[in-house]
Amino acid sequence: MSDTDNPYDASHIQVLEGWEAVRKRPGMYVGSTGQRGLHQIVFDVASRAVNEVLAGRASAVGVTLTPDGGVRIADDGPGIPVEAAGNTGGPGLEALLTQMHPGAEPGGRHAVAMSLFGIGPCVTNALSSRLTAEVRREGIHWIQKYARGVALTPPTSAGPATRGGTTISFWPDTDIFETTECSFDVLAERFRELAFLNRGLDITLTDERPPVGSRTERYRFSGGARDFVTFLDTQAGAPVHPDVIGFEREDPRIAGTVEVALRWGGSHQERLQSYANSEPTPHGGTHTAGFRDGVAAVVNAHVRKRRLLAKTEPDLSVDQAGDGLTAIVSVKLDHPEFSGSTRGMLGGAAVHTSVAETVREHLGTWLEKHPEQATAIIKRIVQGPRQG
Repeated sequence: MSDTDNPYDASHIQVLEGWEAVRKRPGMYVGSTGQRGLHQIVFDVASRAVNEVLAGRASAVGVTLTPDGGVRIADDGPGIPVEAAGNTGGPGLEALLTQMHPGAEPGGRHAVAMSLFGIGPCVTNALSSRLTAEVRREGIHWIQKYARGVALTPPTSAGPATRGGTTISFWPDTDIFETTECSFDVLAERFRELAFLNRGLDITLTDERPPVGSRTERYRFSGGARDFVTFLDTQAGAPVHPDVIGFEREDPRIAGTVEVALRWGGSHQERLQSYANSEPTPHGGTHTAGFRDGVAAVVNAHVRKRRLLAKTEPDLSVDQAGDGLTAIVSVKLDHPEFSGSTRGMLGGAAVHTSVAETVREHLGTWLEKHPEQATAIIKRIVQGPRQG
């Protein structure tokens, strides 16, 4: 068959941009058209509001599941710049809701990237049957409405505003998603997690849908990762020692910080949850390897110092040291290196070194300063595996 029989040239290539591309292949942007993708469009909008709080421009985020199947996300920051008002110096409201800029979300250790590719609210707009944006900025209340990613009106002044803030309400498109009913529990787990990992973050999740009526939970934890371990330990039985061990360290070698919290419990299961820039790393990586190596080094040094093992006996293994341990390992990096195509595993040899050193220094000091709790921990570790 010759080329003239089956011609193919540039005219046959269809280029989809913006909302058309998202609606054509939604799974590429939110992971699926099932409930996972539904929750992702909530996170795509919530990410911007959360970062307003982390940047100090807002004090709280409110997420509401409305009775008519919508989702409303509000913050009390200064309000997104509105092009109609002549605001400059950053993406305005319409650009944020209609233009795709991969990697446009703020990065580094001081921000949370909850969208899959850092594109942001424009994906949510494209996959919603309707969306309403309300901005209260510089004394003016602005409103703009969209349908399936297309603006129905320009931003319109709705009168004066006595406070600042942004509220985005959207209704997931039933033509796109297999279900448009968000799970309160799934959203609660992620927002609670973010509040544990970021002190000062204040998130309220409210469910106004029938037949529940109204249910509200607020997530704000001053203890950070320590509070996270306490929360996880509510399902782990009695702890071996009362205090949750927690410490933080800033390390210029990794251009970031390390936060660790841990406590040994009575079970024989190690429960280690790890995060990089507040994102879960379910496949671990250099930060979890460094943590486990650091714990094993401290435990073995303590055991040898007190001659709890014969000289001929080998050191306790990493698995033995972690027996019954509940731990949170969180690193926040300006330039995180992930292994593979997803962000589920963290790389970077310097991170391993930093976390291991942090654990050896702080955990070792803690054990020396708390001899009674240290004795209970070491006894649990030395005897536990042999009894199991």
